[in-house]
Amino acid sequence: MKLRPLLVITSFLAMFSFTRAEPLKVGDSAPAVSGVTETGAKLAFADVYAKQPYTLVYFYPKADSPGCTAQGCSLRDGYEALTQKGVAVIGVSHDDVDAQKAFKDKYHLPFTLIADHDGAVISAFGVPTYPVVGFAHRQAYLIKSGKIIYTDYRGTTSTQAEAILEVIAAQ
Repeated sequence: MKLRPLLVITSFLAMFSFTRAEPLKVGDSAPAVSGVTETGAKLAFADVYAKQPYTLVYFYPKADSPGCTAQGCSLRDGYEALTQKGVAVIGVSHDDVDAQKAFKDKYHLPFTLIADHDGAVISAFGVPTYPVVGFAHRQAYLIKSGKIIYTDYRGTTSTQAEAILEVIAAQ
């Protein structure tokens, strides 16, 4: 009889643990993966890496949730300064195209969002996910010349743009 409550508690805790993945590290090559944008168009990440001096790929759990909104709005508010430094911004979550488009429109996000419904981009970067709900852990990667030059495994929210600008200034 005591086994059943233990199984229930273990199952509940498993819902909120992360799947184990090996996130990319500084010096690793950035994945040449493709994803589907909020418009439904296919985007080859390698094309973005080649066009801009820097690419920021950031992962967030769920469009329009409080932390994800703070992170997206930080990048929106710092977007002009980021683009002046040559940074292309790409946001990625497991949300579908419609949710990404609604999120982008609602908060006037001026950058591309990837609807990674199948998890291919999340997996390519090694971003851990919550196993039951499939949400990606909040992380950010700054890429230069196809290489990871900065990782933020905690994914700052309201100061994401500021953190990236500080990294670029220190180079």
